[in-house]
Amino acid sequence: MPEGSVALVTGASRGIGQAVACALAGAGAHCILVARTVGGLERTDDLIAVRHDGPGRATLLPMDLTDGAAVDMLGPSIMARFGRLDILVHCAATLGVLTPVTHMRPDAWQDCLALNTTAAWRLIRTAAPLLEQAPHGRAVFLSDPHARIPAPFWGMVAASRAAQDALVLTWASEIPARCVLRVNLFDPGVAATRMRRQAMPGEDFAPLPRPDQVARQILPLCLPDENRQGQRIVARPIVQPAT
Repeated sequence: MPEGSVALVTGASRGIGQAVACALAGAGAHCILVARTVGGLERTDDLIAVRHDGPGRATLLPMDLTDGAAVDMLGPSIMARFGRLDILVHCAATLGVLTPVTHMRPDAWQDCLALNTTAAWRLIRTAAPLLEQAPHGRAVFLSDPHARIPAPFWGMVAASRAAQDALVLTWASEIPARCVLRVNLFDPGVAATRMRRQAMPGEDFAPLPRPDQVARQILPLCLPDENRQGQRIVARPIVQPAT
């Protein structure tokens, strides 16, 4: 990771977002941690400090990504504070409500779209100018298997994530060939996260990939030697050791 690199990580208070922040900090980036819960961000900051030789590798930014005005100010604020943004990893998402399409409530539908789709669009708008100027700009947006393969009752996630993915891949296709910015989707598949626990409370988590194992597959997409552009990268299968 080039010295002085700055990374913005959403959903950084737990799960894959937290693990990605720790991985990026370990690679030398200063991480701007975004999530709604201050306590969760502080735990991530503590993990980074313990694992990577003390504090100073993270800036905590409590924020509700459904607050459009606040998201719109992210880019200008980062420019004013750091003068650059090299990496964006958007991990924040919501499960919405698992329900038949015919039973979806308008309020739940709007809430799901606000975080899973509209927030991604606003992040693109506010971060693109900085990422395009970075020596090796990189952007990774987490996707979901249901965005590609709809399943019963997962309509909110499927539709909102598919819309996000379309926006991200369209943005990638619009970046001029001369620009070194690389934009990709990453589909972690089924992993041992809180969202998965909400969806499948009775599932055995032991065989599932841990967030830190998923983060190790995301990290290469953020490095200067990554050349893939406008692709959907699906996580490699991880087999947990027998206990």
